[in-house]
Amino acid sequence: MKRDKEILLTGGLGFIGSHTAVALLEAGYMPVIADDLSNTRPEVLDGIEKITGVRPPFYPYDLRDAALVKDIFDRHPRLEGIIHFAASKYVNESVENPLKYYENNLCSLIHLLKEAVNRGTDKFIFSSSCTVYGLPDTLPVTEETPVKPAVSPYGNTKQIGEEILTDTAKVHDLKVILLRYFNPIGAHPSAEIGELPVGVPQNLVPFITQTAAGLHPELRIFGDDYDTPDGTAIRDYIHVMDLARAHVEALKYLEEGRNKDKVEIFNVGTGRGHSVMEIVRTFKEVTGAPLPYRIAGRREGDVPAIWADNTKIRREMGWEPRYTIADALRHAWAWEKKIRGLEE
Repeated sequence: MKRDKEILLTGGLGFIGSHTAVALLEAGYMPVIADDLSNTRPEVLDGIEKITGVRPPFYPYDLRDAALVKDIFDRHPRLEGIIHFAASKYVNESVENPLKYYENNLCSLIHLLKEAVNRGTDKFIFSSSCTVYGLPDTLPVTEETPVKPAVSPYGNTKQIGEEILTDTAKVHDLKVILLRYFNPIGAHPSAEIGELPVGVPQNLVPFITQTAAGLHPELRIFGDDYDTPDGTAIRDYIHVMDLARAHVEALKYLEEGRNKDKVEIFNVGTGRGHSVMEIVRTFKEVTGAPLPYRIAGRREGDVPAIWADNTKIRREMGWEPRYTIADALRHAWAWEKKIRGLEE
């Protein structure tokens, strides 16, 4: 397969980025990966190659450095688009270290946009988040749900990023898709790539799989007194490969000129909410693995419940989620067992 369309994939060795690299390669694109390896490992590139048979170009660059961003564009003068994942991504860490989040998440975006508009790279897909909706008044959230003041610096960087892109597109030849996604989980079905958090995981599912693998004595469930059916927080959990495919569909959408505006917003979720306890029960059912847990206090910055109305992306892009929650948890556990040497 000839892959002559180069797409800059920032944060491309991270959890969502690496799966999107696979989806791009399978769709005939060539991802040009940049990642500073702050929350992943270089071996992820080996996993991408094992799945696809292709080893894409990789730059271990910190995109806060404008000179390094320029170097990528110098080396790849025909970049057709940018899919931008590179960012710090943990809500509670952002509350504790806001300056890290504002510097990392906004400086890299600004440097990328400066090069893109100077070089004529006119397609930009931005990794946004449902956190921009804050504490929504009604559920599920649609793309028209008002953006509310962010409850964390992480969420605020996503709101500001969307504003920077919108303002830039007004005055430059730039077509932007803002993908507001919900809670990615799972791993590639091959178990060659998956989530690789550095240090103690901040997200639910890798903490579940690590606890089941014996790395932690117990799972902490943050809050059981929310106004939800079982008292635990509700999220829209989406398989990472379904989310990866959404980025490929967004790229095709822009290539084919189907966009109606210079900046368009799409929610990417399953359209269903699941509580933390539902995820715990489902994991135990599909894996048979022991999972000790205890209830802890709520975390600052967490919202009680949020899930997507995904009507728009299904209608406009023809995208549909293919995997179930059970699939995602099964794949996440297979990945965890592989990297811990626990395979039967």
